[in-house]
Amino acid sequence: MEKLYFNGDIITMEGEGKYAEAVLVADGKIKAAGAYDEVAAQKGADCEVVDLQGKTLMPAFIDAHSHAATMAPMFASLCDLAVCNNFDDIVTELKKYIEKNQIPAGQPVVGINYDDNFLAEKAHPHRDLLDAVSTEHPITILHVSVHMVVANSMALAGVNYTEEMADIPGGEIGRYEDGRLNGYLAEAASYALIGGIFTAMQQKMGQLWGVAQDMYLSYGITTVQDGGSDSNVVNMLKMFDQAGMVKLDVIAYETYAPGLDAALEALKDVHGKYNGHVKVGGIKIVLDGSPQAKTAWMTEPYEGTEEYGLPIKKDEEVEACVKMALDCNTQLLAHCNGDATGDQFLNSVEKMMPLSDNPNKENLRFTMIHCQTARKDQIEKMAKLNMIPSIFVAHVNYWGDVHVKNFGPVRGNRVSPVKDALDAGLVYNFHMDTPVVKPDMMHTVWTAVNRVSRSGAVIGEDQKIGVYDALKGITINAAYAYFEENEKGSIKEGKRADLVVLSGNPLKVDPMTIREIKVVETIKDGVTVYTA
Repeated sequence: MEKLYFNGDIITMEGEGKYAEAVLVADGKIKAAGAYDEVAAQKGADCEVVDLQGKTLMPAFIDAHSHAATMAPMFASLCDLAVCNNFDDIVTELKKYIEKNQIPAGQPVVGINYDDNFLAEKAHPHRDLLDAVSTEHPITILHVSVHMVVANSMALAGVNYTEEMADIPGGEIGRYEDGRLNGYLAEAASYALIGGIFTAMQQKMGQLWGVAQDMYLSYGITTVQDGGSDSNVVNMLKMFDQAGMVKLDVIAYETYAPGLDAALEALKDVHGKYNGHVKVGGIKIVLDGSPQAKTAWMTEPYEGTEEYGLPIKKDEEVEACVKMALDCNTQLLAHCNGDATGDQFLNSVEKMMPLSDNPNKENLRFTMIHCQTARKDQIEKMAKLNMIPSIFVAHVNYWGDVHVKNFGPVRGNRVSPVKDALDAGLVYNFHMDTPVVKPDMMHTVWTAVNRVSRSGAVIGEDQKIGVYDALKGITINAAYAYFEENEKGSIKEGKRADLVVLSGNPLKVDPMTIREIKVVETIKDGVTVYTA
C-alpha cells in the first residue's frame, strides 16, 4: 500500500533548511521525497493521499539509551512516589497502594521515583518510616535514579542484611547513629534488592511489555534501547516478536560480566543484526552512580564536602571489558556520570585499543552514556578515539538547580556539555534513560535549546544549541549510534518509513514552546502504530 503525504512542513533532516513538499511511502520504505509534482507523478492508482493539514512530518525519534525491556515495563505496575513532597506522603501513597491492590501479607511492595532533592526533609527516607507502612510486607523503594534504594526491616532480612554486615565494595550502607541499618543502600549494596525486584517482575513481562511499548510510541519513538539487558530478556523479546507483540525496533546491550563473550556467541542470530525487530547492539557497563545523589565519581569533591562519589569497577575490570568488546568486534556503552569515571573509561580505551589486532577496532563507536560532568579535554579525547557522547540533557531541566548546588556554579553550569560536543565535531545524541524520566523527546529538544531548570534559571548559557542541532540528537545522530544512519534518521529515498507527525514545527515556533508540541501520529515501516 502506497501513501503520499503532503500539505505540511516536512522536515527531512537531510540538512538544515531542507524541506520536502511531499513524501511517497511504499512497502515500508521512502519511495520519493521532494517537490510535490515530481513525487506525485510516481504514485500508483491505489495510493492513499494523506493531507497533513499544516502539521509537521519528520523522521521518527530514536531512543539512544533507556531500559525499554528490563525496567520500563516493570515500573508500569509499581507504586509511583514521584507525587510525594515529604515523608508523610510516602507513607500515605504506599499504604494506599497496598490497599488498592490487596497485596497479601508477605508479598513484596515496591515504590519508585522518590527524589530526596525535592522532599521537604531534603533527606532519604529510612527503614523505620517504611516499617510504619507495614511490618508484614517487605517494602523497597527505589530512588528516581535507580542507583539507590531504601528498605524496611522485612526487606533487609529477606536478603540477609544485618547490623553486623561489613561494607560492600562499590556500595554504601546507611546506618542510624546507634549502628542499626537505616535501610539506605546505594550502588553495589542495592543490587541484591534491585535484582530480586526485577526477577520477580519478569514474570509479568508479557502483560506489561505492551504498556511500555505504547508509551514509547506515543512519544514518536520507533527504535528503543534496552541498556543493561541479559540473554533471558533478549530471548524473551525474540519470543514476543515472533508472537507479533513487538511493533518497534529494540536494541539490547548485555550487561558486562566475565564470560559474556560466550553469551554473545550464543545470540549470534541477533548480535549486530536484526532478527525481526530485535537486535543485540553490544555490551553495557556501569561505572558509577548519580550526580544528583552524589554517587557519581568525581575528580574534585562535591561542593562544601569531602565526598567524591563512588567508583563501581576497578581499572582492571574496565580494561577487561574494553578488551572483550574489541575481541568480540562489538560496541561498548559505558555509564559515566562523574568526570573521574570518564577518565577511567577513556584511559581504558586508550590503553587497550593499541593492544588489539581487530582491524575494525577504530569503527566500533564506543559510547559514553550520560556524560553529565564530562570536561572539555574529555570531549576532545572522545573525538580522537572516534567515540560517541550520549547525553542525558534533560538533566538540565530536572536537576539543573541541584547540580549547581552540588558542584558549584562553574561545574554546575557545564552539566550536559552539548555545545562542547558539537564544537568538537562529535556525533552526539540525546536520551531520557527511561524509566528515570518519561521518553518525551520534545522535552529533550526544548531543554537542549533553552537549558532552563525547574526554578526557571538558565543552566549554562554557553552550552545551548540550535533547534536543528537538537533534532539531530534524536534522529540522524541517534541512528548513527546504532550503525543505522543509512536506514533511519532522515527522510530520504530508500530509507525506512519510520515517521512522526507533530502538531507544530519545532523549527518555526518560539523555542520556549517546543515542549508543548504533541505527537499526533507515529509510523513504523509505513504503518501507523500510534495516533493521539
